[in-house]
Amino acid sequence: MTPFNLKALACTGLALLASQAAYAQHDEVLLRPLVESAAQRLAIAHDVALSKWDSGTSVEDPAREAVVISKAVAEGGQSGLPADDVTRFFKAQIEANKVVQYGLLTTWRRIGYAPQHAPIDLVGTIRPELDSLQTKLIAELVEARPVLEGKDCATEVAHAVGRYAFEHQYHLSNVPLIALDRAMAGFCRIY
Repeated sequence: MTPFNLKALACTGLALLASQAAYAQHDEVLLRPLVESAAQRLAIAHDVALSKWDSGTSVEDPAREAVVISKAVAEGGQSGLPADDVTRFFKAQIEANKVVQYGLLTTWRRIGYAPQHAPIDLVGTIRPELDSLQTKLIAELVEARPVLEGKDCATEVAHAVGRYAFEHQYHLSNVPLIALDRAMAGFCRIY
C-alpha cells in the first residue's frame, strides 16, 4: 500500500469513528429526557408504596394498569406512535414501578413499620402526577423514535441508563437502577 492509500484509509477510519461518536451523542441527547422522566416516574413509586401500606391495598391493580395503558395508547396514537410501542413502553414503566413498590413494602414488613409520613392521596395527588408524566413521556417517545428504530437501540438505552445512574450515584446493585433498567427495557422493540 502506498503512503497515500494508508493516509486515505486512516482518514476514512477516523471519519467513521467520528461519525459513530456523533451518532452516539445524538442518541444520548434523544434518550436523556426519556430516561430522566422514567426515573422521575419511579421516584413516585415511594409515595405509591406508602399509600398502599396505609390502605392495605395490593401492589397489583390490573384494572388501573389497563386504564393507564389505554390512555397512553390513545395519547401516543395522536402523536403518531404505534400502539405496540406505547403499550410495551408503559407496561415496562408499570412493571418497574411495581419492582420498587414490592421492594419497599417488603422492607417495611421486615422491620415492622414504614417511614413517618403525612397521609398520601393516591387518587387526588399521585395519579395526576403520573398522568402529567405520562404526557411528558409520550412527547419524549416521539423525540426518541429515531433511536427506537436504530439497530443499536438496546445498547444505546443501556448506555443512557448507565450514564444517568453514574451521574445520580446509583449503585450497580441498587433497586432504583434495576427498576430504571426495567422501565427503559420497554423502549426498544427487541431488548
